[in-house]
Amino acid sequence: MGFTMGLNLVLLFAMVATNILSLYHLSSTLQSKPPAPPPVPDHLIHQLRTIRATINHLTHLHPSAAATKPTKPTIPSELLLYTRISPIASSCRNHPDLLHQYMNYTPFTLCPLDNDLAETLILRGCHPLPRRRCFAQTQPNAATSLPTNPFLPLPDNANIWNKYTCKSFTCLSRFNIDLGFDMKVEKLKFVTYKSDLDLPIQQLLQLAKSSHSVLRLALDIGGGTGTFAAQMKLQNVTVLTTTMNLGAPYNEAAALRGLVPLHVPLQQRLPVFDGVLDLVRCGHAVNRWIPVTAMEFLFYDVDRVLRSGGYFWLDHFFSKGVDLEKVYAPLIGKLGYKKVKWAVGNKTDSSGVKNGEVYLTALLQKPVSK
Repeated sequence: MGFTMGLNLVLLFAMVATNILSLYHLSSTLQSKPPAPPPVPDHLIHQLRTIRATINHLTHLHPSAAATKPTKPTIPSELLLYTRISPIASSCRNHPDLLHQYMNYTPFTLCPLDNDLAETLILRGCHPLPRRRCFAQTQPNAATSLPTNPFLPLPDNANIWNKYTCKSFTCLSRFNIDLGFDMKVEKLKFVTYKSDLDLPIQQLLQLAKSSHSVLRLALDIGGGTGTFAAQMKLQNVTVLTTTMNLGAPYNEAAALRGLVPLHVPLQQRLPVFDGVLDLVRCGHAVNRWIPVTAMEFLFYDVDRVLRSGGYFWLDHFFSKGVDLEKVYAPLIGKLGYKKVKWAVGNKTDSSGVKNGEVYLTALLQKPVSK
């Protein structure tokens, strides 16, 4: 027991002595100055300065996330423009008075006969939502049988005439035979050749056949009463017609002829899937009155819906001669299509002579591979 106690005292003394030595060494180290570092060679200093300058330059070009403030993503300018001219909901807020007038109706009754108001909104870039709590009005005394031939006279009792000055298709035909309601006149369209500006349907079919192409599905943009679709129907080709009721019942007339009218304006995205059409025709509605930007949207949307090898037909497109050369021909050329037909002629009516206008008829073929 005495031996064990002596050993514990020795260990205690050793521990105390070690702590005292450690404290002494630490205090002497703090009081003494650290040794001077060895000098840095000049070539290393030069390399460090070069590296620092490079880092500063890269930081200036690509500032770090911490150094820059977060910014909101910018909206493409062409998208902003498209929202002003295309019939999508975002444009409706710009016309609250018209929209309020359109939605002012009695629920669970017949909808007001104001398609002209709906078209006014559509042409201003607002395609209003369907009225969900009123019923569309139809002609109560409509004929039980409709013409199967698209060139027979149209029945007057199959339409509602309250908003039109003319109360019959016969009246519309007398008012202006070029409106498309005189079936005797319409029957001769697209089948005769008077000048290089004309492209009769038989010639169109022959051109397609010579290039080993097939015409089955087509779209007629701004097709009025649907005469082109009617002529192509006789050739077993299905054509959809986009048309508006601007002053006359074009949609009703096309439907009475057994055709499919699409009630969409020129600036709307074509309601057709990508790459499915064999032919797109732009008639008299597509001309120099359309803003160039909107026309460019239209042309590229035509390219979207055309299949490889499909045809784009500009039929009697008119503009000023100088604009055709400097604006529209380069715009068309951007598509990179093959020129199957390109004919230019003077527009000889009073407006054409006054404004130096010309007609262009162009049949363009989309490349098989782009």
